[in-house]
Amino acid sequence: MKFPFNERKAAQAAAYLLKKHNGRLNYMKLIKLLYLADRKALVVRGMPITGDRMVAMPQGPVLSGVLDLINWGRRPGEDSVWLEYISPPEGYEVRLVDPNADLDRLSERECEILDQIDAVYGRIDKWSLVELTHQLAEWHDPSGSSFPIDPADILRAEGRSKEDIQRVSESADQALLIEMIGKTALRSE
Repeated sequence: MKFPFNERKAAQAAAYLLKKHNGRLNYMKLIKLLYLADRKALVVRGMPITGDRMVAMPQGPVLSGVLDLINWGRRPGEDSVWLEYISPPEGYEVRLVDPNADLDRLSERECEILDQIDAVYGRIDKWSLVELTHQLAEWHDPSGSSFPIDPADILRAEGRSKEDIQRVSESADQALLIEMIGKTALRSE
């Protein structure tokens, strides 16, 4: 199961969380909060906020594209929306570039999920978040490497029915198709 990654939404979700932490946050903690928010959104509404690819890494599950954006500032071969919102890391922290940045891609429900995740996990230190995410059913130690986490595994672990998982998978396929058609249309203009 794969969803289309929306870099602008990922950047806006990160900016939303950074605003709650005085504009600065340890980037490992930010990655964990975004992962937990995407996971919760997947479970409660059948669609993650960012659509990013989830992977298991030694420090727990992460959003692969977000990790790349923090490390490199952009996805290979693409312009960076991320850097409009989030600074490159300095001393293991990232900061909000513009405190008045527009967060128009986030729905009210997505903001509620981000609020809920921050309320539960936002005051926990990064290493405790690593330990907590090691306890999630979908994470297995990759022994120094990484491997993809199938969103269907998360849904199964959270007790969703086969029919629900199939509906989520079909919705993800439709979203990918719409994105592909949109990109093709833009290239032909």
